[in-house]
Amino acid sequence: MGRMNTEPTQITRRDALKTLGASAALLGLNLFASKLSAAPSSADVGKPGVDVYPFALPPLGYAFNALEPHIDARTMEIHYTKHHQAYIDNANKALASRRALQNMAPEYLLAKLDTVPEPLRTTLRNNVGGHANHAFFWEIIAPAKSPAPARSEEGELVVNDSGMGKDPKPLFDAIDETFGSLDAFKKQFGDAAAKVFGSGWTWLVASRATGKLAITTSGNQDSPLLTNDIPLLGLDVWEHAYYLKYQNRRADYIAAFWEIVNWRRCGMFYSRTPGAPFLGVSHFAQEEAKMTKMIKSRS
Repeated sequence: MGRMNTEPTQITRRDALKTLGASAALLGLNLFASKLSAAPSSADVGKPGVDVYPFALPPLGYAFNALEPHIDARTMEIHYTKHHQAYIDNANKALASRRALQNMAPEYLLAKLDTVPEPLRTTLRNNVGGHANHAFFWEIIAPAKSPAPARSEEGELVVNDSGMGKDPKPLFDAIDETFGSLDAFKKQFGDAAAKVFGSGWTWLVASRATGKLAITTSGNQDSPLLTNDIPLLGLDVWEHAYYLKYQNRRADYIAAFWEIVNWRRCGMFYSRTPGAPFLGVSHFAQEEAKMTKMIKSRS
């Protein structure tokens, strides 16, 4: 058996600049909360920041029991402290001798994954992907006191809470335009989630190029970032996410998920896509300029 190559992966300044178009937009999303070692029962929501090696658990922003009765406290504790932590530990171990990759946020690592040799590529796909997916998942769920969207007298979807994030109305408008209605979207999303074979995820994504919405699924810990899609909403359908409470009743878990979606957070992510009315393509030009400046400063 040949020796595994342990030399650091070489990614040059030229290589990095070539991937700006694919990753600057993703880096601008602030999908990952800053590192914080505070107890997960803290009510403080972490400030967005750049998450680089060594990765650490992001703050939940709510207690383990805050999502009950929809997700039980024990499931949340195990999912967060055991499963998510395991992906982080494995990712950090894989990157320990790869100095060229250690300053890259998960978004950038996943966007550059095709330049990483095997077997490291698969390890990062599974574990950086697992970290990225879970860090995102904790962001887009919230205690049920954050109300679900309702219809106004004029028939418009509105959210009346004051939670963190953007007014989600533009996202609801895009959902209406793409899927016909929020209820139709939920049915299509739920059907897709129910049909995921084995372990994986279901996503509402926006195309990085056009901002158009789509429902996608992925196996294992594959991330939408691998295909340059921008995640707006995601549901973990690995059994570890629901089995203690729902056993084999995945459909009940999917139905309960809608009671804890943080629509304002989803609206914030949508506001940073090319097709959204808030920032549009000018935002991505700004992010590309920032990334170019950062890479030049490190060269």
